[in-house]
Amino acid sequence: MTGTLYIVATPIGNLEDMSYRAVRILQEVDLIAAEDTRHTKKLLSHFGISTPLISYYREKEMQRSEELVNRLSDGESVALVSDAGTPGISDPGSILVQRARLADVPIVPIPGASALGTALSCAGLQPGSFLFLGFAPVKSAQRKKLLHSLASSPYPLVFYESPHRIRKFIADCHDVFGNRTLLWAREMTKKFEEIRETSLAELAASISTEKIRGELVIIIHPGDEEEPPQESLEEILCWYRDNSELSMKDVCRKVAGDMGIGRSEIYQQALVIWNKK
Repeated sequence: MTGTLYIVATPIGNLEDMSYRAVRILQEVDLIAAEDTRHTKKLLSHFGISTPLISYYREKEMQRSEELVNRLSDGESVALVSDAGTPGISDPGSILVQRARLADVPIVPIPGASALGTALSCAGLQPGSFLFLGFAPVKSAQRKKLLHSLASSPYPLVFYESPHRIRKFIADCHDVFGNRTLLWAREMTKKFEEIRETSLAELAASISTEKIRGELVIIIHPGDEEEPPQESLEEILCWYRDNSELSMKDVCRKVAGDMGIGRSEIYQQALVIWNKK
């Protein structure tokens, strides 16, 4: 008989969020595959769990997943954990799950804490739909390209971000989206938890000199602008000039993408229109 692969959620901060079931499974399995064994050892020590550990981090997913599937096929049971929250959501795990399924290994989720679900639960979204993007690209050019593709999305946009990249991320969001409302969730379930609704402009100003600590979830609300008229290029540019907080440069980029027109042609006409204001 094959073993079972358990996908075990662990606390994102407060250890009281660990479920009884998660503790039992981690005690009973033959092996725990951990994103960072040093981090997981602290968790296991807190709950008196002595199950053997093996590392399972992103750079070795392919190699480790093959080894783990072989062990599962030989009858061992394995629990997969990430450093915090639910594995497979912007954390290593997808490759192991795919290979285990192909090998007909039973896969059992052990639900629990998730930064995504925790932030959404206090966002007050209506009617509850959202678009989860995980971590945005590291490079600004790639990040802005993604943001431009999402500018007209009717759904709240949910991102994860790290403290050392958050200023540039918020600045790019403000450049592309204008001054939208967002939920800022930092250090959730921890001592210095901070969850507040603000705007991109206010947040950019408040974090400009502040030292940011802790992982973040950012939920950006959709714009409330009406759609630009589907008329001539001049009318469309005038509409964006008068109704959007996008810069002229960003308007040219967006309109070029929407209409399939060369950006230089749009830019020359935009210069004339913006100077008429």
